[in-house]
Amino acid sequence: TKKLARRGGGDSLPVLLFLCLLLKTCEPKTANAFKPNILLIMADDLGIGDLGCYGNNTLRTPNIDQLAEEGVRLTQHLAAAPLCTPSRAAFLTGRHSFRSGMDASNGYRALQWNAGSGGLPENETTFARILQQHGYATGLIGKWHQGVNCASRGDHCHHPLNHGFDYFYGMPFTLTNDCDPGRPPEVDAALRAQLWGYTQFLALGILTLAAGQTCGFFSVSTRAVTGMAGVGCLFFISWYSSFGFVRRWNCILMRNHDVTEQPMVLEKTASLMLKEAVSYIERHKHGPFLLFLSLLHVHIPLVTTSAFLGKSQHGLYGDNVEEMDWLIGKVLNAIEDNGLKNSTFTYFTSDHGGHLEARDGHSQLGGWNGIYKGGKGMGGWEGGIRVPGIFHWPGVLPAGRVIGEPTSLMDVFPTVVQLVGGEVPQDRVIDGHSLVPLLQGAEARSAHEFLFHYCGQHLHAARWHQKDSGSVWKVHYTTPQFHPEGAGACYGRGVCPCSGEGVTHHRPPLLFDLSGDPSEARPLTPDSEPLYHAVIARVGAAVSEHRQTLSPVPQQFSTSNILWKPWLQPCCGHFPFCSCHEDGDGTP
Repeated sequence: TKKLARRGGGDSLPVLLFLCLLLKTCEPKTANAFKPNILLIMADDLGIGDLGCYGNNTLRTPNIDQLAEEGVRLTQHLAAAPLCTPSRAAFLTGRHSFRSGMDASNGYRALQWNAGSGGLPENETTFARILQQHGYATGLIGKWHQGVNCASRGDHCHHPLNHGFDYFYGMPFTLTNDCDPGRPPEVDAALRAQLWGYTQFLALGILTLAAGQTCGFFSVSTRAVTGMAGVGCLFFISWYSSFGFVRRWNCILMRNHDVTEQPMVLEKTASLMLKEAVSYIERHKHGPFLLFLSLLHVHIPLVTTSAFLGKSQHGLYGDNVEEMDWLIGKVLNAIEDNGLKNSTFTYFTSDHGGHLEARDGHSQLGGWNGIYKGGKGMGGWEGGIRVPGIFHWPGVLPAGRVIGEPTSLMDVFPTVVQLVGGEVPQDRVIDGHSLVPLLQGAEARSAHEFLFHYCGQHLHAARWHQKDSGSVWKVHYTTPQFHPEGAGACYGRGVCPCSGEGVTHHRPPLLFDLSGDPSEARPLTPDSEPLYHAVIARVGAAVSEHRQTLSPVPQQFSTSNILWKPWLQPCCGHFPFCSCHEDGDGTP
């Protein structure tokens, strides 16, 4: 794969614009004279420890490593939520997902169906919408997972094209094991097993009654037996019409408003995404453009092409990581080949930590979170929320810079808005802060004094970046109970819970000094830390102040919004006979 070229003298215009924005001396018309292209790349379920530039010496990720070497690498970059849907909602809007109802108080913690009615509300403002208003072509290629419809099959109220993107190609949902016929079910697997059990119980009861009537053991009318059989059939149809066809309903590809593959052919999806990304760059090379490349890698079922199967030291997961790096390299080559390297602001991250509980027997199918405790689904422990953060803009951002300050995925929203000369919305709480001064080196400290870490709508932990000392304190109010005890994850279930019997509430809270204990291995006590009570009190006061900014909103993950609704199901052809495939093999 072609390496990214080293910094040279380059074009001075991006530097002048960057300084102009940084000093806030530009008039809007001047700032608009040059607008950088924006390339945002987000991996799915990638662990921070899976990359060479973050310490992995057994997986090969040369393209991402080169991006970090020639740009700025953040080492305390944090997701706003530990699961896909809420993390991405926060990323797109620059604010905690519960502010838009895109997180759960109990029950479901992510969208389950393309045909649910929940999703990113229409009144939310994404960075794509602001960039679109500033003359940008705005494209999303890959995973969406923010909902599709509200009331009818074609209203597309939650669709990317209704949230500031003018081009979309990819999955409106997310990859799951259900997308691979050879894998066990994943979407609501426990409920599905329960419903199947109830169906078998009903069938057994009906057969017993019928046999008893036939043999004269029971005095039951034929009408009653027939009626019960009808009820049993209706019950079976009521749940099997959704759960029996998960692959057809959820595993689809769309181009803009049209379904193009139903169900999608997993083996050619990666090449289709690459082809679309390269084509988008070539079509818009005269810019400016925003491309959000929302990768399907490295979420289970880890669909990997034959060129990479068996090539890594870490099984199927490692193969998928290395394929992801290759794909990113091809996209970065397209940027360079079209003469856009010096005029493109590139960012790479993951939506949250690696999925520790993803296993196939004794084989690990999820990522590695390095030295950090916990993983996907855990809103407090670092392993669930600490993610890669790499920024690249040759000639503007200093090469090889490493920043250890606390930053958030929510910061990307105000960062790209500032870069294009826009303004963040003033009518709502924005939790992110622009990273422009920090990335350029004009500021040494993050704008975040406090960061609040939620699991669903439950506050699990809070972080205090003490400005006068540089210490980073972490207070845990609630932690998941690992299973088996001491295992470091909740094996035997999909992810750890946020509430209920599976968590421990700490009174007094747990306290860690991340400055010296990033692994959160040594909880502090009043005996070991003289500032213990002062830190707990200060963070508690910040939590109380933060809670004053919360307000009730409609819950997008309510049962009524989560349920599969046939009248909302995206479909190519005539429902329920939805089936179509694109021509060609997707080879770029």
